[in-house]
Amino acid sequence: MSLDQLTPGSWTIDATHSSIGFVARHMMLTKVRGRFSDFTASIEVADPPQNSTVFAEVQMASVSTGEEGRDTHLRTNDFFDVENHPTMTLRSTGFDSAGDDGDDFVMHADLTIKGTTLPVDFELEFAGVGQDPWGGTRAGFTASTTINRKDFGVKFDAPLETGGVLVGDKVTIELDIQLVKA
Repeated sequence: MSLDQLTPGSWTIDATHSSIGFVARHMMLTKVRGRFSDFTASIEVADPPQNSTVFAEVQMASVSTGEEGRDTHLRTNDFFDVENHPTMTLRSTGFDSAGDDGDDFVMHADLTIKGTTLPVDFELEFAGVGQDPWGGTRAGFTASTTINRKDFGVKFDAPLETGGVLVGDKVTIELDIQLVKA
């Protein structure tokens, strides 16, 4: 699929058909998945599309891992410090092709978590554009990146007696996004 299928102009996220999630290791053994249920994004598609801009904001209090005790702990200063840093933001800084098939791209972005902003690169796959049953135009993307949570001030550590730590340092952020042409 070519990004040229995207009509220039404003696009918004369809939050009911999108997800923002993360994956982290627990006890160095298994992966725990979580998601955020409250987020917004605006996308301004340019001509050419590689010059487009994305801005997204996630309400950190909306974190859910399926275990309320863990979710409550994630909202504390040990992790997200929701009281002082209620949002995570992403602002794109550019796009590059990442393959010959035209579907894969890299989205360069500034990611802000817990008051720290760092550059990150998301592997982005464009799924295409389609018409919805109501006469609107939609587009789909998936994207992921892996960050070190400690780089963003999320430094909670609980060493295990058997070695390792309770929560791994690497966290994968996963986006599955459906856009609607405004």
